Amino acid sequence: MSKAHEQELVLAAQFPTPQREQWQELIAGVLRKSGRVPADFDGDAAEKIATKTYDDILVQPLYTRTDVAPAAGMPGLPPFVRGSRPEGAVATGWDVRQRHVFADPAAARKAVLADLEHGVTSLWLVVGDAGLPIAALPDVLDEIYLDLAPVVLDAGADFLAAADALLEVHSDKAIPASEVRGNLGADPLGLRARTGSAQDFDGAIQLAVRVSGDFPELRTLVADALPYHQAGGSDAQELGLSIATGVAYLRALTDAGLTVEQAANQVEFRYSATADQFSTIAKFRAARRLWARVLEVSGAPAVPQRQHAVTSPVMMTRRDPWVNMLRTTLACFGAGVGGADAVTVLPFDAAIGLPDDFARRIARNTHAVLLEESKVAGVIDPAGGSYYVERLTDDLANAGWAFFQSIEAAGGLVAALESGLVEQRLGETWAKRSKNLARRKDPLTGISEFPNLTEKLPVREPAPAGPSGGLPQVRLAEAYEELRDLSDAQPRRPKVFLATLGPVAAHTVRGSFAANLFQAGGIETPNAGATTTATEVADAFAASGAQIACICGSDKLYEERAADVVQALRAAGAVKILLAGKGDYDGVDGYVHIGCDVLAVLRDTLKTLGVGA
Repeated sequence: MSKAHEQELVLAAQFPTPQREQWQELIAGVLRKSGRVPADFDGDAAEKIATKTYDDILVQPLYTRTDVAPAAGMPGLPPFVRGSRPEGAVATGWDVRQRHVFADPAAARKAVLADLEHGVTSLWLVVGDAGLPIAALPDVLDEIYLDLAPVVLDAGADFLAAADALLEVHSDKAIPASEVRGNLGADPLGLRARTGSAQDFDGAIQLAVRVSGDFPELRTLVADALPYHQAGGSDAQELGLSIATGVAYLRALTDAGLTVEQAANQVEFRYSATADQFSTIAKFRAARRLWARVLEVSGAPAVPQRQHAVTSPVMMTRRDPWVNMLRTTLACFGAGVGGADAVTVLPFDAAIGLPDDFARRIARNTHAVLLEESKVAGVIDPAGGSYYVERLTDDLANAGWAFFQSIEAAGGLVAALESGLVEQRLGETWAKRSKNLARRKDPLTGISEFPNLTEKLPVREPAPAGPSGGLPQVRLAEAYEELRDLSDAQPRRPKVFLATLGPVAAHTVRGSFAANLFQAGGIETPNAGATTTATEVADAFAASGAQIACICGSDKLYEERAADVVQALRAAGAVKILLAGKGDYDGVDGYVHIGCDVLAVLRDTLKTLGVGA
């Protein structure tokens, strides 16, 4: 072999290695052209466009090998950052777990069979008061090969009765105890968070002890982080509270006589997956690292965290629900790349009511597209080695651990829930997020951006009500959707007339901005089109039947015509005049611009029009 062949292959070796300073100068050039920095700016341009997450993690626009993160280890080995299995999901993909909330046994049976026939590999059944009657389990599962399609229960306070019923079904089917898999779904701490009342903690622990001895592959407990995510929590808060839940279960199980390894094998962790794909990837990697640290100091370092990802109910919308398909696809991608063992994609109409056949088909086909066509699971830890993901994983793990420590310092999860600490901290995060949603800093496609006032919403049967009374349950779109509902309920749709100045090219940008803004509240936006005089604008306003006008044009046209247009609009009966842009013009009652509180503008506009409670 020649000496040349003995040398290590270095990809792109023929190209010069760019330096960080070169990247910074390119960023600075773009910022200078846009006016974000002065022409003589010579600082760190990257800092100017860095952003902060709701956990105060600074996300840079550029990551290089200098952004050091702790070694992630190897797939299948502690701390399991790179996955819980050495082979990843290459051979089998992730577990495709479909959720069913039907109260009607016949409908549940039909849906379950259809899902299993078309790619679903495990079932997540809501049973009890919030779903399927427990007594109907034998009938619904009659034709199911439970050794091939495990069942995960969500029975709330009825977990003991549901567990007994499910185990009896396995017994009737003569499935050996060694082959019974799934999860009995007991989560007294998560249910306490949802309801605000104490649950049967001891019963759950005793059930787990019994199951651990008789059914080695079956899990009993869920450390569910969704109640905290649905209350508006951040990624780190979700991580910290899930680890606090897991630690509480671990302590109780070992006190009841299980080894640390046996106890850890009784717990499955459930996390949300959002449309922020990188945060989702990092969250699942960080979660495994945090739990590995807990088990390391507890004496069982080789037990990986079992993870169930659920596409976020918080990000789901009732308006323009078809966009939810895009959101859930991104979320599923993030969870899969992040190494989740099981993934549930909520149907796109989940926020409206009971999903129909088409919505459930799209949900399961999302997995198929990512697994079979895109081959997302075809690489072990596909995000490994990404400077951004590795750095974000470390930052998120540190933030999650810090939040976990604050819960432990408060006396543990139960004490933190009872004192109101958890609700307070989650509420603070939701308040920050709500402010960004109101100002469209966090845009919602189809809701706060590009709303469609002529859409025909699908009609669905109401889903059974889930547990409530504890932590609030929020959705990102709810404030905008309340205004849309209010506007739609009026005999005539509320209007804001767009008083467009000059030719189309002169007012298109601000006219489109204003139309987008007002339509987010269900307000119709007729416009004057191309105009040359204030009289033309006023005549078009009078013909529209509107009471409020928003002037749209260029800064130059505002200086030339705004005063005359305001006067003409007032004479034509305008009770309120707004202007798209910033400035200080006589007679203008308010301004709409990028960064303004859109929800406040919409509420005030509807109030002026006599629309509201």
